[in-house]
Amino acid sequence: MTTPIVLPKWGMGIDEGTVIRWLKAEGDSVAAGEPIVEIETAKASQSVDAPVSGRLTKILVAEGETALVNTDLGTIEQHDG
Repeated sequence: MTTPIVLPKWGMGIDEGTVIRWLKAEGDSVAAGEPIVEIETAKASQSVDAPVSGRLTKILVAEGETALVNTDLGTIEQHDG
């Protein structure tokens, strides 16, 4: 099962964020709750945690690119079991 990594809305007036750095590469294993990507907004820099454990299968928003809140930043293929 594939699960998206979504850019969250961290507060009022935050409508977009810029990917500063991916902490994992495509193909890397990730654990649920582990920071996976750093995002810069108008007010702060924060990390987005992996929503599930599995393997980072696709990065959809590259470092330096800006995305709107609720955009899929990447996808994780969940581990079986």
